[in-house]
Amino acid sequence: MNNPSRIKSSILTLGLWTALCLPFVSNAQESRPAQHVVLISIDGFRPDFYLEEKWPSPNLQEMARSGARSLGVTGVFPSVTYSSHTTIITGRTPLHHGIFYNSPFEPTGQTGRWYWESELIKVPTLWDGVKAAGMKSASFIWPVSVNAPIDYNLPEFWSLEEGFGGIEPMREKETPSGLLAEMEEQVLGKLNERTFNGDFLNREDRIGEMAGYILETYKPNLITLHLIATDHFQHVEGRDGPMVRKSLAATDRAIGKIIEAAERAGVLDQTTFIVTGDHGFVNIHSSISPNVWLVEAGLMENQPDRGNWKAAFHTSGASAFLHLKDPNDKVTLEKVKRILETLPESQKKLFRVLDRTALNEVGADPNAALALAPIQGISFSPSSQGSVLKPAKGGTHGYFPDFKEIETGFIAWGAGIRENVEIQKMGLVDVAAVVDYLLNLKMDLPESNLYPGIKK
Repeated sequence: MNNPSRIKSSILTLGLWTALCLPFVSNAQESRPAQHVVLISIDGFRPDFYLEEKWPSPNLQEMARSGARSLGVTGVFPSVTYSSHTTIITGRTPLHHGIFYNSPFEPTGQTGRWYWESELIKVPTLWDGVKAAGMKSASFIWPVSVNAPIDYNLPEFWSLEEGFGGIEPMREKETPSGLLAEMEEQVLGKLNERTFNGDFLNREDRIGEMAGYILETYKPNLITLHLIATDHFQHVEGRDGPMVRKSLAATDRAIGKIIEAAERAGVLDQTTFIVTGDHGFVNIHSSISPNVWLVEAGLMENQPDRGNWKAAFHTSGASAFLHLKDPNDKVTLEKVKRILETLPESQKKLFRVLDRTALNEVGADPNAALALAPIQGISFSPSSQGSVLKPAKGGTHGYFPDFKEIETGFIAWGAGIRENVEIQKMGLVDVAAVVDYLLNLKMDLPESNLYPGIKK
């Protein structure tokens, strides 16, 4: 039998500790401009999507008008999804964070694997910072997030084995086990390969509902999510087209669902929404296959494993990075430079060569001996056979980030953000500093700037 006097004493003791601790908890919360941050990445997000009224994005346009907005965000090189998302979540360039492309260069031939596992990131992430601060995080379909220190995580991942769809591989990597099943039961309905497929806009709705459910139910301090439809359809149609517009409308609707969830949860006034992207988009008409030059010169073979190779170009959209089998093989490097120098002028004018100094300055892969950056309208192909120059269509990215069309966007709206602030230019590395400020993480972010003008 319980002793009533002991219970009364315990209650008094608990009350005393609560009274003593509450001011510290309250002060810790008050020192954070926001209690919740929703960091949304729209793949292929462009500033004109919220700066020009012609686009079907009422939520984004209202957030941009009443919050902080950038006229253009300079990305990383190559301007591709996985490198860029890791820059967003770390505030560092690829040179430092280690995610150099979507797919790593594999010396014995590309297997199709991507940079999936968070262990490959060489620097602390915002998820690490949130955990170190004793807060909670959630993430949905974010690149390079498998095994990340996230409390509620459905990472972007797929199987290379035949016969596997996109849902079960993610379910196997989720944290905690049963997360997707819980969301299916409570809000999504049973997912299948047609109801959660990148070819259909329904996927954006589902991701918005996932984030909204977790925000409303568990109220994590940081939610990161990745919406992909605008990227998919810009690859197909280019910068504008019927499905590009529909995909943006679907993305905007998904964001609206999360805002409504914050309102239902009673935390909207304590929440900041940050919307950014990984790259812009460029319409293309032709592609170059630089590995054809290397095959013709006997520096690699037209084989899946590259055969007896000495040099190979690793292409990543509109970029191509030269890798040497022996990084110290100066003879082969000079041969490749000579090949590039002696090309016909009609081909040489389609790209520029970036040496190691230029790659260091932009923060690109330290293992590449040099890289090729094409003019707008030209992309690169990994093919090592056929014509060097081939027709292409649609849109792409990966370009060197020094012109307007490849820039991405940035909006910050909500708690801790000053109203109607216009940032003429910022870097993708700067997004992490905004999250750090809002949640008071106090992370070491040497490449990331916080513009004080956006602080409320």
